[in-house]
This record gives sequence, structure tokens and C-alpha cells, in this order.
Amino acid sequence: MVIFIEKALLFMITLRLISGSIEITAALLMFKFNDLEKAFYINSLLALVGPVILIMTTGIGLYGLAGKMPLTKSIGLVCGILLILYSLRSK
Repeated sequence: MVIFIEKALLFMITLRLISGSIEITAALLMFKFNDLEKAFYINSLLALVGPVILIMTTGIGLYGLAGKMPLTKSIGLVCGILLILYSLRSK
């Protein structure tokens, strides 16, 4: 039995696995250092990784669905992602 996985899906899965590995590594580093200031610094760096992975995986997904999804849904999805990113930056 051969399982076929689209390239776009494989890239999205790989990025999410990398992102999860970064999160786990950061938690282990916080535990190792046992210092609130260093943990805060590590957490701040993680705040940069999350949106980057979100944008990359969504971009890959949209590229993979380019011919299969109506333009209005694609625009709505991009607008939703932009609103998420805007809300992360607002105070």
C-alpha cells in the first residue's frame, strides 16, 4: 500500500513539526536555566517564531489550493490571517 502525500501538505507538516520541536526545546531550556529573566527572553523569541510559521504554512497551503479554492475564500482567509497578525501587535 502506497500513501500519496501532496508536496504542499508535506511541507506544512514538516514546518509544524519543526515549530513544535522549537517550542519543546525552549521549554527545556527554561527548565535548565531556572531563571525568570532568561525564561522571559526565550518566551519573547518564541513570540517571533509563531507568526512566521503561521504565515509560511498558510502560504504553502494557499499555494497548494490555488486552483481548487474560489478567489473570494482565498481573500477571506488572507484577511483573517492579517487580522490575527494585527491583533498580536496591538496593545
